[in-house]
Amino acid sequence: MRLIGVLSRYLIRQNLYLMAICLAVGTCIYLLSDIFDRLDDFIRAGLGAETILFYFIVKIPLIVSQLMPAVFLLAMVIQLGVLSRSREMLALRAGGVSFAWFIRFFVIYALVWSGGQLVFSQFLGVFGEYEANRIWKEDVRKKQLDELTIKDLWFRDGPFIVMAKEAHPGKSRASDITVYEFTTDNQELIRILTAKKALIDDHGWGLLDVHELDTRTFIAVDRLSQFLSVRQNLKAYAAVELKGDTAQLPLFELSKAIKRLEESGSNVEILRTVWHGKFSYACSMMVMALLALALVTWSENVYANIGLSLILIFVQYGVHVVGATAGEKGVLPPIIAAWLGNAIMGGAASLRLAWVSLPGFQATVLGWVEGLIPRRA
Repeated sequence: MRLIGVLSRYLIRQNLYLMAICLAVGTCIYLLSDIFDRLDDFIRAGLGAETILFYFIVKIPLIVSQLMPAVFLLAMVIQLGVLSRSREMLALRAGGVSFAWFIRFFVIYALVWSGGQLVFSQFLGVFGEYEANRIWKEDVRKKQLDELTIKDLWFRDGPFIVMAKEAHPGKSRASDITVYEFTTDNQELIRILTAKKALIDDHGWGLLDVHELDTRTFIAVDRLSQFLSVRQNLKAYAAVELKGDTAQLPLFELSKAIKRLEESGSNVEILRTVWHGKFSYACSMMVMALLALALVTWSENVYANIGLSLILIFVQYGVHVVGATAGEKGVLPPIIAAWLGNAIMGGAASLRLAWVSLPGFQATVLGWVEGLIPRRA
């Protein structure tokens, strides 16, 4: 037991050291790439050195949270490769430390890192992304609330279904509006209203140049203005639009946005996929641990495993993007779409580890394969 305790501390110290090196290198490369890509835009916008420096400083937490799974995989691949190359792994296994112990240790260790990565990304990461996007949009791109335009907006509020070709949250206005009003039990369409413009406040929507069609009597009436008790003031939509991608919203705020938009009748499949994706991305740390352990069972060559790990990082990201896209389009349920990459990569790595560490698993698979192959007479 004392040996296990000493070994655990040794592995943790070694892993933290390698992660710090990989994270520092990856962050520097990311920042240099971003500096070369955006420095000209900052200079043309006439921003001072303090604003530019603040932009790149606040972006560091976002970079760290994005790179953490890849950094964890590279650090583990290097660590396990060094242990195998120096024969430390062989000596430990000869001393009674099984490979299954290493699997349990690194899975638990990765699970702790997953929790830390989730908390870090939802606090410092979100803050850094919000501040960086604020500087980029307001100071560089000059995209402020007054200029924000939402195209083809629709929502449901009580008995009303409201559609607008354009909405301007900062100006509290909308244009080309169509309103469908139903009975309180939502069983019958009462009237259809069309208006050229709408003025919006917390009390409701004031429609201008209104054309009303009563669907029960088919009587049409034109009015200069009409007030509707629609309480949707577009703040929820503006919050999402101004912060850019919905992935920038922290979990708690994203949950509230999903609830508000769902109550208004909006499609929230994209937001639900993003919500589940935040958890799956944090848990990808555990998948990376399984991939690193699986790689060392294939080869003890550190350099080959580093190259394979880089390929696996891009494969994992590609499958994650495919799953997220399928969830946003409604092809897959959000929870399945968000966890698709982890399920495929983690499942493949787990099968490999079960094959090399569980003799009973090998015998079961081999027996199943032999049962499928017809015997020759």
